[in-house]
Amino acid sequence: MKRDLAPTTTVAAPTGTERPATRAAGPADAEGIIGLRSEFVLSEPLDTEWSALCSTQLARRLSPGGDARAQVALAPDGSVVSCALGLIHPVLPAPAYPKGLAARVHALATRPGFRRRGLAREVLSALLDRLQADGVTLFELHASEAAAPLYRDLGFTADPALMRMTRLVGAAARVGPPAGRVLLPPEEYASSVPKSTGSAFIFFTDRDNRPVQLRATYSQAHPWQFPGGTMDHGERPWQTAQRECREETGLDVAGPPRLLASVFGPPGGDWPYSTTGCVFDGGRLSDAQIRSIVLDPDEHDAVRVLTLKEWEPLMPSQDFARLDAVMTARLTGTTAYFDSWGWGNS
Repeated sequence: MKRDLAPTTTVAAPTGTERPATRAAGPADAEGIIGLRSEFVLSEPLDTEWSALCSTQLARRLSPGGDARAQVALAPDGSVVSCALGLIHPVLPAPAYPKGLAARVHALATRPGFRRRGLAREVLSALLDRLQADGVTLFELHASEAAAPLYRDLGFTADPALMRMTRLVGAAARVGPPAGRVLLPPEEYASSVPKSTGSAFIFFTDRDNRPVQLRATYSQAHPWQFPGGTMDHGERPWQTAQRECREETGLDVAGPPRLLASVFGPPGGDWPYSTTGCVFDGGRLSDAQIRSIVLDPDEHDAVRVLTLKEWEPLMPSQDFARLDAVMTARLTGTTAYFDSWGWGNS
């Protein structure tokens, strides 16, 4: 393997009193963090291949859902001049580790021209606070003699029983592709991914294929809607559609379910989550069935049966586009995919 050392980064020493700004690190900071670790933490600097491999892997691990946390201080030109890097790993739960999470401080480094300004203490303290907020209660590190006073001051204690060993088998030292994404515990990963609510609806027409809709009392922005609503815990979409239709109209819809459309809406308006909805075919209602509809006055105050052309001026453009897509799916037999609807849209 080549041992060409990765080029070191040259950062001009500060000429004034401006203090570098500190913040939480993201994937874009990975290369700067690895550079500091290589130059000032490791006993032998990384070569170009290893630096690139470490930077790529750290960028992934600093992304949402990853197991890395880091804090950086930036020079006026945006370069990383001080960093603290921690990697979260699971341990068996215990009274001292109720969430079963520990973290190793993998790097703490500051460029010489920016030392004696409290940056190492600032970035490390912020990192420890972030890790604690994520449920970490056990913190580990390998302390150099020069850094030991800072670590002791922040609460670390030495453990004479700690031992370590490194095993490299065959060509294991060769640079290769990352072994894969490091997974967080399910609860922590679930808290980092986008949230979405599910909903389900029933689409009716009369015998002349004119859509049937209900007028909502709770939304002036979206007045005309299909019977349906948000899924309850433990429900499947078809169960939601049947329950909501029964509650809002008094009609029982038998299966099997036939999906007409999948409707997606991004976060918007006062709602912070995306929405994913299923629109099922409720068939063609007779005049007697339409007259038998019993509305819940807390949700709807009118039922109307109109042609598409008659519906258009009564509805916001995106609501009508959804209605048109669902009607087209009914007539053609091809399920519609509609991804431009949202509570905050007009």
